[in-house]
Amino acid sequence: QVQLVESGGGLVQPGGSLRLSCAASGTSGSILGINAIDWFRQAPGKQRELVAVSTRDGTTNYADSVKGRFTIYTDNAKNTVYLQMDSLKPDDTAVYYCNPEVLLDHYGTTWTGWGQGIQVTVSP
Repeated sequence: QVQLVESGGGLVQPGGSLRLSCAASGTSGSILGINAIDWFRQAPGKQRELVAVSTRDGTTNYADSVKGRFTIYTDNAKNTVYLQMDSLKPDDTAVYYCNPEVLLDHYGTTWTGWGQGIQVTVSP
């Protein structure tokens, strides 16, 4: 029903910035928007951790480790959610996954799924 495409990862030096994108599109029809989204990350040998959340009412929350450095924002016209990552540290190195709740129709039907994951590497 929904295709998610993540982009924007890569290699960056400590202190640098990256912007991750999570774009949603309908495979069998259009979608109405993205209600909410979680961004997770998983570093090698570690469990997947929740990094940032944007809820249905627009409230955002961040893990303490990224608070003040990461920002979620949404472009509703493009059905795309972004994770702006500034002042990156080597500890931010991980595969990042988006997990949005997509609104499918005017009846309130939603779909939740995972992006394909995208590598972020912070290294000198």
